Amino acid sequence: MQTLEHDDYLALRAGAQVLERDRHGDKVLQLTDGSYLKLFRRKRLLSSTAWYPYAQRFADNAQVLAERNIPCPYVIGLYRIPGARRDAVHYHPLAGRTLRELIRADADIMGTAGMREQLGRFVAGLHEAGIYFRSLHLGNIVLTPEGELGLIDIADLRAGRRPLPPHRRRRNLQHLLRDEADRAWLHAGGDPAFDAAYQRRALERAQQ
Repeated sequence: MQTLEHDDYLALRAGAQVLERDRHGDKVLQLTDGSYLKLFRRKRLLSSTAWYPYAQRFADNAQVLAERNIPCPYVIGLYRIPGARRDAVHYHPLAGRTLRELIRADADIMGTAGMREQLGRFVAGLHEAGIYFRSLHLGNIVLTPEGELGLIDIADLRAGRRPLPPHRRRRNLQHLLRDEADRAWLHAGGDPAFDAAYQRRALERAQQ
């Protein structure tokens, strides 16, 4: 992780568009070259983030996902910014739109059972690959221009070497169903496509 002096940080973010912020300040910036800078506030010293910062977790998770052929952001660099009391990850965003954005835009593809089926297979594939993503929801799943599904905002993710056990799968699926609008789309009109595709993919892998 590279230390970034405050003047260099200000130069890097000059002209940037603020995409996300909270009461503590800016969280995600789009830089003038189109790349993103995600900022993580450094919290108390007696915390796991002191020895394993979220910026580093983001970068490590991006590498793991890429190795498992799961589309995700591409990390350019990691920075510690003492003057702003922030850590940061600089990355190229994953091209495409989130499923939540597409639903809100009433995109035609999102009204089809085929999209729910693709999502079911994708989530089952994550679990079979040992991926437990606490922030699993439709706002963090992207449909790429190539028609693939991928993940963003990946700091809160753990990757094991074995498929997830049933209790962790259930817990992760509950994360996916927390948002009322997401849940309504997943099971619109009683459509079983997502559930059936998830179970079918998991069964296929178990048989293999």
